[in-house]
Amino acid sequence: MLPLFPLNLIVFPNEPLNLHIFEPRYRQLISDCIENKQTFGIPPFLNEKLQDYGAEIELVEIARRHTDGRMDIKTKCVGAFKMLSYYNPAPNKLYAGGEIERIIHTDSSTFLDKEKILAQTTELWQLVKAKADVPTETEFLSFKIAHKIGLSLEQEYDLLRIADETERLELISRHLDNIIPIIREVERTKERIRMNGHFKNFDELNF
Repeated sequence: MLPLFPLNLIVFPNEPLNLHIFEPRYRQLISDCIENKQTFGIPPFLNEKLQDYGAEIELVEIARRHTDGRMDIKTKCVGAFKMLSYYNPAPNKLYAGGEIERIIHTDSSTFLDKEKILAQTTELWQLVKAKADVPTETEFLSFKIAHKIGLSLEQEYDLLRIADETERLELISRHLDNIIPIIREVERTKERIRMNGHFKNFDELNF
């Protein structure tokens, strides 16, 4: 039985997450996790529905305890799960809970798979003038770049559900193949708009 903290977001393995805890039920959840040295789950709430897959979260530190009981906490995602049952509330608790099956993420992708994604991602960041560092450690590359390439929450959710890296990189590559040409054309249009009205130097045409 895993304590559950539904949120409208996706958290990927090894990603840090800072949370402000203010509701009594989630203050109880965090206190129980501390007492029992236990993780909790964040199943995403998407399209007005609680989803079956979620992120398993480990409490790293309580950064601040407020006098009224609120807490600022630092956490880290340690994996993903599929929810097998859901109880709201969990037995004798204020918060929800559920039985889960952990997802084992694997990485069978090749060097060429990752190089292709890194090239596409770098081009995207250059086009939109994003200040982002290219990952130097490429194991589970999909999770490292997922929040930085314009995926929708639904696409991020699909990524979390996929067990193997090769399939996750294929999803990302299809997404980048779709949006990069659109962004290129938008940038060309913006440049044409900026040039309108400027003095232009054309070569004379000889007939």
